[in-house]
Amino acid sequence: MLRKMFLTLTVLTAMTAINLAVAEESKEVEVKAITLNVPASWEQQPASNRLRLAQFSVKPAEGESDAEIVVYSFGGGGGGVAANVSRWVKQFDAEGREVTVTEGKSKAGEYVLVDIAGTYNKPIGPPIRQQTEKAPNSRMLAAIINVGDEGNYFLKLTGGKKTIAAQVENFRKSFGADKESEKPYEQ
Repeated sequence: MLRKMFLTLTVLTAMTAINLAVAEESKEVEVKAITLNVPASWEQQPASNRLRLAQFSVKPAEGESDAEIVVYSFGGGGGGVAANVSRWVKQFDAEGREVTVTEGKSKAGEYVLVDIAGTYNKPIGPPIRQQTEKAPNSRMLAAIINVGDEGNYFLKLTGGKKTIAAQVENFRKSFGADKESEKPYEQ
């Protein structure tokens, strides 16, 4: 009897260790008026330009280049939701482009989530130069979160399709989104 209990306890301990290893640790990162809950694997970096409030590097899937998530806020500015959704969609070539736009509520505020896949016209160099390079097999997850008096916060994750597919739940979790409660976005 004791041997059976010991074996059961050993198996349960091993299973718990495996589950803990699979569940990625996360950390809270304050970005002005919002607190993000990001996976430990998202490496926070210094902002590469003055418009970014925060940015993170995301480890790419095998065979893909680096991915990144950036956070912006322009107070009450930055354009409306429809204008930003339209601009993000146009950053992908029309041919082969796949777009899903949903809306929901999170702990940070009401949000619109844009999921786009296809050939991304990736910005290179300073934004004012408006130069891009084609990045086929790309995907973007972008969220516009209304933070009340603080205005809108913009989160944008871009990279290869496989890399972003592995980060969809982490992206939602970062600002407290709930996929089950989302509904199609109506402009």
